[in-house]
Amino acid sequence: MKKIVLLLLFVSFSTYAQTNLFTGTWINENCKDCSKKYIFKITIAQSNNKIVGTAEIISDNAELNSGVMDVTGYVYVLGEKAQIKIKAENGQSTNAVLFANENLLQFIKRGGSDLVPDETILTKLSE
Repeated sequence: MKKIVLLLLFVSFSTYAQTNLFTGTWINENCKDCSKKYIFKITIAQSNNKIVGTAEIISDNAELNSGVMDVTGYVYVLGEKAQIKIKAENGQSTNAVLFANENLLQFIKRGGSDLVPDETILTKLSE
């Protein structure tokens, strides 16, 4: 009986201690000494190992504007890496990998349509 209670206690502590590193609004706007033609913004909500949210590319150039895109995905076991799928309203989609490190998010596109940049560093705008 003691072993079962200890196991349940351990599970409850490990669940409580889990952090959601990917939750928040991430943006590449705070770029020094570079000329950005667009702003890539991604808003993510993480619950355990699932990710849902939206992404958007904002630009003065009408061809680069993407509109709101859906984001779905999952977080790997250690919680610092995530695999996401971004899907546009017109049906085009792309896959990407996210690496979280403090208040920075590394975004690396893995394949699919040219909806988003190939690689960028995003900073956390808000929780």
